[in-house]
Amino acid sequence: MLVLVINCGSSSIKYQLFNMTDESVMAKGLLEKIGEGDSALHHERNGQKISIEKPVAEHKAGLDLILKTLVDDDIGVIKDINEIKAVGHRVVHGGEEFVESCLITDEAIDAIERFSDLAPLHNPPNLMGIRAAMEEMPGVPQVAVFDTSFHQTMPPAAYTYALPWELYEKHRVRRYGFHGTSHRYVTIKAAEMLGKPLSETNVITCHLGNGCSITAVENGRSVDTTMGLTPLEGVVMGTRCGDIDPAITFYIADADGLSLDEINTLYNKKSGLLGLSGVSNDMREVKAAADGGNERAILALKVYAYRIRKYIGAYKAVLGRVDAVVFTGGVGENATFMREMTAVNLDSLGIVLDKDKNRALAGKAGVVSAAGSPTQILVIPTNEEKMIAEDTMAIAESQAK
Repeated sequence: MLVLVINCGSSSIKYQLFNMTDESVMAKGLLEKIGEGDSALHHERNGQKISIEKPVAEHKAGLDLILKTLVDDDIGVIKDINEIKAVGHRVVHGGEEFVESCLITDEAIDAIERFSDLAPLHNPPNLMGIRAAMEEMPGVPQVAVFDTSFHQTMPPAAYTYALPWELYEKHRVRRYGFHGTSHRYVTIKAAEMLGKPLSETNVITCHLGNGCSITAVENGRSVDTTMGLTPLEGVVMGTRCGDIDPAITFYIADADGLSLDEINTLYNKKSGLLGLSGVSNDMREVKAAADGGNERAILALKVYAYRIRKYIGAYKAVLGRVDAVVFTGGVGENATFMREMTAVNLDSLGIVLDKDKNRALAGKAGVVSAAGSPTQILVIPTNEEKMIAEDTMAIAESQAK
């Protein structure tokens, strides 16, 4: 079965075409700057990279360009769009209604729209991609895979905020968590690496990139995670502040006369590594500045590592037995220095890093814990698109029966 995986942003569409017979990626790409005059499609197949610069006004036209590229005689990989038997969509927020991936129906679309208030930067463009695909590929099963669904196994004590109860009853204000597709994927891979049944695997998964979250997984199920009602809560990220005293909002609104929209932008787009370092939200650039003696960059790296370490310790207390700590995401997989900074003092919890193994492993799966460490430390490259493709195929096949 050929499965197309789509991830729509406000002005972009990422895609991968999978042949699920051998789980190979036939083609992938990124269409960026939709709605701007300098839109560009960056398409890759068999290691060949092609860029097509062409104005694209909206997402439907963008998907149309992608589909035409996939069947192009020179740079395409299939003869006919009808070879694609299912389409999987990344959807950020599924609220409490979606505990697993689902076939997209009118009812599912209505629910995704309702949760757009909780993910205004993500759900609306996700819906644009869904509607475009349904129009361009009528009759082809469309599947939604939610960032939040993996975390719907959290117990009430973990997801409930200590706010007036009516805020939950009226608005469903609670912890939802995100990056669930990534956390689920690396949990499955960690169980395989550990040689344990998924249902008996306890891990702490650290998804570290421009967005960061950490999840406590007990017996293969998420029981707590650092992101909350929105992706802002938790550890320090590229441009997001993570955990702060809520009263800071009122203080700076009064002191600097900022509006709620301005504070929202401050917390989400001007904070984190960027705000602390004053250099960049890119870990590589912050590290280079720190190596050059930039004191703010040095502090940014220390704060970033410290917050991760605190949550690993907290989730060790939540889980009791931890089989492995897993690092994934662009930073988690590649920034060996950050894994080393994070592991400081974790040996007291039975989480012991082997510095030589760690420094030798970047960008691929492996074990970086010391021999005899009670808890293993694993590096596992994430593959959210593959997870989406697997869910999509399973649901499409069940519909065909």
